[in-house]
Amino acid sequence: MRKLLIATRNAGKLAEYRNLLAGVPFELTYLPEVGITDEIEETGDTFLANAVLKARAYARASGLLTLADDSGLEVPALGGEPGVHSARYSGPGATDERNIDLLLQRLAGMPQVQRQARFRCVIAIANPDGIVYTAEGACLGEIIHAPRGTHGFGYDPVFYLPELGRTMAELPPELKNQVSHRAAAARAAREILSELAKLY
Repeated sequence: MRKLLIATRNAGKLAEYRNLLAGVPFELTYLPEVGITDEIEETGDTFLANAVLKARAYARASGLLTLADDSGLEVPALGGEPGVHSARYSGPGATDERNIDLLLQRLAGMPQVQRQARFRCVIAIANPDGIVYTAEGACLGEIIHAPRGTHGFGYDPVFYLPELGRTMAELPPELKNQVSHRAAAARAAREILSELAKLY
């Protein structure tokens, strides 16, 4: 079976994609399994630019069809911050806790109605010739005043989903994988991969 390279070194993320893309006609692998140690710097100023950058670079390096994503949190009241800087929002040595603390500081005193937010995920699928297909997903919610929940990572503990009455970090993984921004993007990516399977 043709391989699909998931552009990550994170075994947890590979497992998540194996779940999200179950049934696609590709065998999923990731960077450590194909021996790629190069780090591609995310120099784009949008999620789309970064996803395309990574997908093209790793497809060229591996000779495999490659899926890369970039995702993060956007808060309109903060001009779209943290955006593409979500993972390193609090500067060098950023941690999830420090990033959340900074976000809550920036939103301090704002009424709940101004604490709307969305998680966005852009997926890029590139072949070794540099042809790229993209898919996108979003999840709408709001930022609460203090972290809640033990699941997930990143901003999940402060990202509240009003329709579920819980934060993303309070959702069991199987439910998160139905409602998350990455799940929405992966559903769109599945359709692209099904079509690409006919070409390879």
